[in-house]
Amino acid sequence: MELNKKTIIVTGASSGIGKAAASLFAAEGAQVVLGARRAGNLEIVAERVKSAGGEAAWLAGDVREHGYAQALVDLAIGKFGKLDGAFNNAGAVGAMTPVPDMDVANWNDVIATNLTSAFLAAKAQIPVMTAHGGGSIVFTSSFVGYSNGGLPGMAAYAASKAGLVGLAQSLGSEHAAANVRVNALLPGGTVTPAGGEGNPDVLAFVSGLHPMKRMASPTEIAQAALFLLSDRSTFMTGSPMLVDGGMSVRLT
Repeated sequence: MELNKKTIIVTGASSGIGKAAASLFAAEGAQVVLGARRAGNLEIVAERVKSAGGEAAWLAGDVREHGYAQALVDLAIGKFGKLDGAFNNAGAVGAMTPVPDMDVANWNDVIATNLTSAFLAAKAQIPVMTAHGGGSIVFTSSFVGYSNGGLPGMAAYAASKAGLVGLAQSLGSEHAAANVRVNALLPGGTVTPAGGEGNPDVLAFVSGLHPMKRMASPTEIAQAALFLLSDRSTFMTGSPMLVDGGMSVRLT
């Protein structure tokens, strides 16, 4: 029970990595507070956690909205009395197009969803964790935008995910003395709705880019997030942790 009686926020919890993390964290003893935009899907995930014997609360909303991160923290405190960790995982790829052809609206949306939302989450989560003696925050970044992982047509996504590494490093330094750890998780290609799930051609192409010649399952990435949120990683903060099937090695 790696997260026994820890209260953990998970965003992007209605599908993909977030959905897998919700089930895994609950199975490891966490009380999970689930966030995503799709209320129906989110409720199903929460009910599955409960039916498996776990504890879950949920609140639908948009991570781009300033009050949503605070609302999730308030739900955690109101329901479980504390906040021990957060897996700030919600994200968007956006339109894949060269910068000269990219709409400013697409750029702003991807940055808001992936990077500004993490700033808002940390702003709401850190004071509560500090007041209760510490905690662990994990951002879902990507190998894209890090370690020679830039891919054509993904400038907005790469910029936002690279920004998450910088944000984690700065926050990790700022709040280490308060026992609040902040790390970035950098997955490789993962079989999710945003990662080509259901499209054999996309899955085959992305799998072939990896030295392991396959993509990750959402649970494999959730396992890495579990490590960063658990007491097994208590001397880690400000770290960009690659879980990318060797992509960074191939591209270096």
